[in-house]
Amino acid sequence: MTLYNSNIFETVRMIEKENLDIRTVTMGISLLDTIDSSGKKSRQKIYDKITRLAQDLVKTGNQIETEYGIPIINKRISVTPMAIIAAAGDDKDFVAYAKAMDDAAKEVGVNFIGGYSALIQKDFTSTDRDFILSIPEALSSTERVCSSVNIGSTKYGINMDGIALMGQVIKDTAYLTRDADSIGCAKLVVFANAVDDNPFMAGAFHGIGQGEAVLHVGVSGPGVVKSALEKVKGEPLHIVAENIKKTAFKITRAGEVVGQEVAKRLNVPFGILDLSLAPTPEIGDSVARILEEMGLAGCGTHGTTAALALLNDAVKKGGIMASSSVGGLSGAFIPVSEDEGMIAAVQNGSITFDKLEAMTSVCSVGLDMIAVPGDTPASTISAIIADEAAIGVINNKTTAVRLIPVYGKSVGEMASFGGLLGYAPIMPVNGFSSEAFILRGGRIPAPIHSFKN
Repeated sequence: MTLYNSNIFETVRMIEKENLDIRTVTMGISLLDTIDSSGKKSRQKIYDKITRLAQDLVKTGNQIETEYGIPIINKRISVTPMAIIAAAGDDKDFVAYAKAMDDAAKEVGVNFIGGYSALIQKDFTSTDRDFILSIPEALSSTERVCSSVNIGSTKYGINMDGIALMGQVIKDTAYLTRDADSIGCAKLVVFANAVDDNPFMAGAFHGIGQGEAVLHVGVSGPGVVKSALEKVKGEPLHIVAENIKKTAFKITRAGEVVGQEVAKRLNVPFGILDLSLAPTPEIGDSVARILEEMGLAGCGTHGTTAALALLNDAVKKGGIMASSSVGGLSGAFIPVSEDEGMIAAVQNGSITFDKLEAMTSVCSVGLDMIAVPGDTPASTISAIIADEAAIGVINNKTTAVRLIPVYGKSVGEMASFGGLLGYAPIMPVNGFSSEAFILRGGRIPAPIHSFKN
């Protein structure tokens, strides 16, 4: 690739003034060969393999950061869904597997390790059920472990028994981490149509169709996109879309260069580049502010879903031109606590829970990092998950819920999670009960798509 001074200066500006960064380099590691009938031996194999393959991950990331001058914010690991690995062991102390993951993560210096996960999109075994019931204790007794459960897919429908279980698991996790605003729930995601190669936490896991080890990269640049749109004020929306596409192309190229180099030095294959507009609580790094730059007086007002659809589509079109391996969850994230503009929108009343749900039909994931009252019933949380899963399953896209019922707090109060997890005003949920609906259990059948219109 030929580099011109103008390209270099532009990239430097994006890094220094517009918060362009490599949000994460995530090493995916297969643990299928650590399966053992002895749980103790399996956990030792897990620790040994993770620490062996990822021993240079943080050091290499730091070196690239220094040499290229582009920030790499997080270095992380994802592993094969642990419910699969632990099922073969002779003991069912699943939390011990989480602690083995946590110990390995601390040893190699990554801040999160994902994969304390189960895949129950159609049904689950008794072992899956016991594993899922261990999640609250696993997340409250470890520091760096993240968990996810896939409860539906377009192929198999929606596992409503699994959803009913997850409502209570989220409540239990909130209670066990009540001393820190129920932060355990910030490390737990419920998916529909989960992908195998997502580098972003808390939902990252190494899918069983993946190789031995692989290096995924997630790039983020909401500030760069907003800055680009400031140059086309008042222009028609097709000009806006074109501007976003060009900007996404530039961001992706930077990520591709860094990702390929990290993978080469670690001697593992380069997996995918996830081009996502992942915001932070910092001013100048907000997806909500991009939507407002398009002409909305407040994120959440009428027109927001259309603006988000334009943004998401243009980001993907621009990114896919710049890399041969775009994957993961590429698109725009709309977490509340991790986006300064979104937090402001909740505080000034321009966005509501229902509008957030509508926006998830066109964004890249779902209801993310939303704080709700601690006394929200488990059945209501399950019903929210069911709604979100339905949007994903019917529309053949990934959706997710990362909801935090903050124990002991109610609407109007603030929950603080620290760092990139940010802070969030507690939002009201619908007060009418969904309990009878959730208690029905069973499975919502897979949708038929031959009549789609």
